[in-house]
This record gives sequence, C-alpha cells and structure tokens, in this order.
Amino acid sequence: MKTCWIIYNGSLVNDKFLDQAGLMAEACEQLNVQPIIYKNYEIMMKLDEKLQNKPDFVIFLDKDILLATFLKNSGIPIFNDPEVIETCDNKAKQYIQLAKANVPMPTTIIAPKVYAKFTIRDSGYFENVLQTLGLPMIIKEGHGSFGMHVYLIHTKEEFYEKVDALRGVDFVFQQFIDSSRGRDIRVNIIGDEVVASMYRHSETDFRANITNGGHAEKVVLTDTQKEVAIQAAKAVGAEFAGVDLLFGPDEEPLVCEVNAAAHIRNLYNVTGINVGVKFVEYILKKIG
Repeated sequence: MKTCWIIYNGSLVNDKFLDQAGLMAEACEQLNVQPIIYKNYEIMMKLDEKLQNKPDFVIFLDKDILLATFLKNSGIPIFNDPEVIETCDNKAKQYIQLAKANVPMPTTIIAPKVYAKFTIRDSGYFENVLQTLGLPMIIKEGHGSFGMHVYLIHTKEEFYEKVDALRGVDFVFQQFIDSSRGRDIRVNIIGDEVVASMYRHSETDFRANITNGGHAEKVVLTDTQKEVAIQAAKAVGAEFAGVDLLFGPDEEPLVCEVNAAAHIRNLYNVTGINVGVKFVEYILKKIG
C-alpha cells in the first residue's frame, strides 16, 4: 500500500484547514492509499540528517515553501511543487507568469519595490497609474487568501492612503471589472482537466468569496471558460489549482487569480464532488 503525507499549517486554528486535509485523507483511503495528516511544524527540517520513513508522495496544502522544498530535496514527489506554491502565493509574481502565457486578465500593473521608510510619492509614478487605470481600481497585496488584502479604491485620497500604507509590501494595481462585481466562477483543475466548478455571488461585497459572505451554486462552463482556466493553471505550472474567473464586459472570462492550495469543501458541498479523489487518482497515475 502506498503512503501519503497530507500537510497543512498547524498555526492556523480555523477548522477549515484540518477539514481540507481530512477530505484529502478520505480520498486517499478510497483509493487504497494510507494517509497521514501532519501539521507543518510536526516535520523537523534537520538538515544534517536524512529524512526517515518517507512517504510515496506528499499533498501539500500549505504555503510553507521551505518545508515543501526540504521534502522535495529529500526525493519525495510534492503536489503542488514548491515553485508553483511560491508563484501562486505572490500575486505579483503570478500575474507576471499569466501575462507571459497571454492569459486573459484585467489590466494589471506591478507596483515597484519601495522600502518602508521611503516614498516615490512625488515622482509622478502614481499619477501615471491613476491615469492608466482610472477609478475605481483594485489594489491587491501580493500575499493574501480568501479575498483578504484586496481593496476596491474609489478616490484619489483612498489611493494615496493605501499606497503609503503598503510601502515595503509587494502589491499590484488592477483594473476593476465592474461587470463582474460580486460574482465569479471557481474552476478546479487537475492536470489538464476541469473536474468541478461553481458560480459564486454576493449581494453585499465586490468580492464573491464565500468566506466574505458570498453564496455558491452549480454552473455549466462554456468551452471558453474551460480553456482559459486550463491555460491559467498551465501558465503557473499547477497540477492542482483553483482558478477564479471574472466576467468581462461581454461575459468573456478573465482570470482573477490561480490558487495552488485551493480549498475544496465548498465545492464538495455545492457539486457533491470530492476533488481530492480525482487529485489522488492523478498522482497515482503520474508516480506509477
């Protein structure tokens, strides 16, 4: 019997993280794989010793890129690869990769690195951003999940207040897609296949995330939506991905972001599909 380590972040006390690991463990058991769930800090990265009792593969549901790299260097297949996790964890880096692959997305400007004690306020740069994107616009911090650290900016005053607050932080400026206000589609990709999807909508927030009060229901994807979601996952190298699609002015799909450790409970509740089963099937086929 093959064995699998399922790793999540033990410092996050919300039950949703253990629940995510539990769904993956159930998938392993259905496919005759022995799962062991670990908090990330339960695996010591002692660099002068070889890791003992290694599993056949790891499902990595965390953003502890150093631990993922340590396990990969120990010769264990990791899903997703730590380089993919790192790319997706920093939205600025992710958007650069999406643009390289010509993935359709809102107009995006990567903010330059500005150290916390300094400013480029009087350089003319921010005026150029405002002229290019107009208001309202979105400002997103590089790191953030569940729609957190994403800001809808309506006025110049809000704009300058936010860029001042984000000195020393990776962030991006992005076109606000008003036609997608409060609605999007989450598409789960495994390998080159769409395995489940749901339509999310909110009447109270510009973000559709269920964590922020949104609701979800089943959706039938168009061929174009499927193609764009798969293209986005490939662009960042993700073998397991939750791709969020916005609705452009003519309902054409635009990629909002790609999640490399996408939660699957809400998708399961809406569709009845445990994406973990498809994921473990994919892994077993790949590792032989």
